[in-house]
Amino acid sequence: MTMNTVPAKTPKEALMIPPYLVFYLIHSMQVGVGVLGFTRYIAGIAGFRAWIAVLLTGILFHIIIWIMYKILNGTDKDLVSVHKSTFGKWIGGFLTFVFIIYITFLAMTVLRTYIEVVQIWIFPELPTWAISLSIILIAYYAITSGFRVVAGICFLGVIIPMFLYFSALAPLEFATYRNLMPLFDTSINVQIEATKAMTLSFLGPELLLIYYPFIQEPKKSQKFAHFGIIFTTFIYLTVTIVTFVFYSEKQLATTIWPTLSAWKVLELPFIERFEYLGIATWMFVVMPNITLGLWGASRALKRQINISHRKSILIISVIALLITISFTTRAQIDALNTYVSYTGTYIVYLYLPFLLLILMIRRKLRR
Repeated sequence: MTMNTVPAKTPKEALMIPPYLVFYLIHSMQVGVGVLGFTRYIAGIAGFRAWIAVLLTGILFHIIIWIMYKILNGTDKDLVSVHKSTFGKWIGGFLTFVFIIYITFLAMTVLRTYIEVVQIWIFPELPTWAISLSIILIAYYAITSGFRVVAGICFLGVIIPMFLYFSALAPLEFATYRNLMPLFDTSINVQIEATKAMTLSFLGPELLLIYYPFIQEPKKSQKFAHFGIIFTTFIYLTVTIVTFVFYSEKQLATTIWPTLSAWKVLELPFIERFEYLGIATWMFVVMPNITLGLWGASRALKRQINISHRKSILIISVIALLITISFTTRAQIDALNTYVSYTGTYIVYLYLPFLLLILMIRRKLRR
């Protein structure tokens, strides 16, 4: 095993994906288990005017998408190559390892939070390691089958659970729309804090920095990436407004999973507890987060230390399993979400603009 970065090679055509699939890759990485409970956090900061923070976060991530494409379009390579060419072997390698750790924890945050939902709502006695191992093995099988299979999981993770988005509208039957009034009774500082809290739910598009070389005609995929952000923002904004008109602020403050609890009002003649169906189907939502996240971490590790992809997948999978079973209490899982959110905030809002600035200066100096 060496520390020499593997030279970037253009993947074979059979391994690449068409540009439109970037829509599904972007959106599926953003909508995970966080949509079941994010409204409680942002409402705790900005009250029922926190819907503004959802829009602000969506706008910020459009800028982040633009920044990432500016970085990548000038190189046609991935982040590993950009780091090495910009900062050199050692500093660039260190930054790549930081990114690998970050996306591994990002994927495992989704997995551990989903396991907590399953344990609280359906199977209280089911051990964490059993669920975690089962899901990671599925992700491992998909990753070893190639990137197109990973992209297919992201596609299915958007299409199959689509009916759940319509079910989220059921609480509107009991809506109190005056909860939203006055619409703009807020302050800039409060909305900035709420935007920080909302950022965790929007994280995920950074994986573009790894799978960019696997896109056919990648420059044409940028509009689909923006469409993905638009759809994500629409979903989060809809869930936010429905939650705010269904709960009072006091009720929301004491409800850990507002979206799940709201499903209890949905009555169907053929199913008594719709939330059980929702949680089971939500597996299709979280699988893209886990699979694409582990694929990105293993791909970057393979490129960085010059080992086979199967070995890097195995290493990342074992680390992921250890991370998941290490967090056992609600406080620890909350801390995991908080730390990943802070790290992601610094990466997308500070590091990526800084990296683009460095690259722009280098390009001007070369001219």
